[in-house]
Amino acid sequence: MDLILRRPTPDDGPAHAALMSHPEVQPWLLGLPHVSPEAWRQRFSATPEVQSAELVLLALVDGQLVGSAGLHPAGPQARRRHAMSLGISVLPQVQGQGVASALMSALIQQADDWLGVLRIELSVFVDNTRAIRLYERFNFDIEGRMRGYAMRHGQYVDCYAMARLRPALPVWPPEGLDGTAKSTGPR
Repeated sequence: MDLILRRPTPDDGPAHAALMSHPEVQPWLLGLPHVSPEAWRQRFSATPEVQSAELVLLALVDGQLVGSAGLHPAGPQARRRHAMSLGISVLPQVQGQGVASALMSALIQQADDWLGVLRIELSVFVDNTRAIRLYERFNFDIEGRMRGYAMRHGQYVDCYAMARLRPALPVWPPEGLDGTAKSTGPR
């Protein structure tokens, strides 16, 4: 399998619309069905701010779009700058083949190594066991159950609030940067 992760371009609008509207993908997402290809084209046409922390990645296998994931600021509040939200979708025919894991790894590396994010948050339907297992493999914990959180096929469905707290915060100075070993305690 030839897997490539990359940022979207406006030309990805139609394929992304098809992914997000796929009958086995869309019910697990919080967005509405039937978003037009033109809406995605416009979103992908917007020039990203140079200093934006947001990251959207597409997964392509043999040139075909099979997955999408995004890391987005949790909100505009200054006191929430340390948190980001995550969303992911993968076509059923490639689930279990490492696509979701590759997307998750790339987003977490961006959050940990480049953005200094403490907390990554997400919502997942309580019956989406495959996604929950994926998130748990990446150290996300269930923080609570949100009852009647979203409408799916005419029914209110519960979701879990899940989050991953960065396992080790960066320290200064990094070990070896000044030629000495990191201190292990008070002097």
